[in-house]
Amino acid sequence: MAFRNQLLESCCAFTAEITADYTDDLVSFTLDCAGDELGNLDFTVSEPLEIAGIGGTVKAGKGSLVYQDTVLAVPLLAQGELSPVSAPWILLCALRGGYIASAGTEGELLRVTVNDSFAGNTLLVDIWFDNLNMPQMAEVFWQGRRVLSIQIKDFQFV
Repeated sequence: MAFRNQLLESCCAFTAEITADYTDDLVSFTLDCAGDELGNLDFTVSEPLEIAGIGGTVKAGKGSLVYQDTVLAVPLLAQGELSPVSAPWILLCALRGGYIASAGTEGELLRVTVNDSFAGNTLLVDIWFDNLNMPQMAEVFWQGRRVLSIQIKDFQFV
């Protein structure tokens, strides 16, 4: 709860290594992210290099992309309701105010499951925290199936 309170009052920055699971295909990319105290998220693609520099903003579930010569075209998940580039924003929403359904230790990490709804369907977000209470990874489940995995690097309050 102390982490959540700090996130509600501060901006944050982190790198998110995202893998979208389309059942028959995995798509991976890395975003450099900055979230504000209102829950808005700005991101810039850093990998793969072919699409590096594409940026965007996600606010209250709506987003925009900025690009020059390259378009970021990633298929939607969850029956067309969930964009993989929104994964860091979903993470921030879960961290900021989702219902904590369960918590416990897994090895040396604290694992917290957050239950939130998305377009009328249950969205579960499992988040693992290190011993300094900083998020290290997360998985997003939609209708019981993992659709997104996020490795979180260098999370910091700014």
